[in-house]
Amino acid sequence: MTPAHEADFDAKVEDICGLYRRAPELAAQGERVVSTDELTGVQALERKAANLPLAPGKVERREFEYIRHGTRSFILNRDVVSGEIIAPSDGPTRTEQDFLAHIQQTVATEPAATRWHFVVDNLDVHRSESLVRLVATDSGLEIELGQKSKSGILASRQTRAAFLSDPSHRIVFHYTPKHASWMNQIEARPT
Repeated sequence: MTPAHEADFDAKVEDICGLYRRAPELAAQGERVVSTDELTGVQALERKAANLPLAPGKVERREFEYIRHGTRSFILNRDVVSGEIIAPSDGPTRTEQDFLAHIQQTVATEPAATRWHFVVDNLDVHRSESLVRLVATDSGLEIELGQKSKSGILASRQTRAAFLSDPSHRIVFHYTPKHASWMNQIEARPT
């Protein structure tokens, strides 16, 4: 089934494409543009036995049996200008608190940056109460945020996303349109 067209699809596409186009100019002004995403359920595997080395007339052989060590979740940023991965996070989960800690860790890598732009998809942890509080504090805003699911900026996903997308803040989130997370450069992982 084809998903319904998002009302602000074109505006989101223009915002993200424009951000990518302006990224080198923004970097020269002290702003950072990063593409951020999660990589979840990565299996931590260990081969049961060492590989057999190359020998005359034989290729290296790999053991087929492995030991499972659970799974890990990674949160990664790709700097849009340099292409480098910066401040990767890993842990057993990808909760609201994990994402908040990741954003704090990323921003701490360059405290002198005048603004951070994060391109993200529409996962709920990217529009959380804790992110709103972080952005408000980091931007020096002393305002009433309201109560989650009841009032003010914290009332809904949409009100939180609108606040987090405000370009006047020091930390700004740019959301890909629904079903278009491929616009996020980090989604173009090499295979």
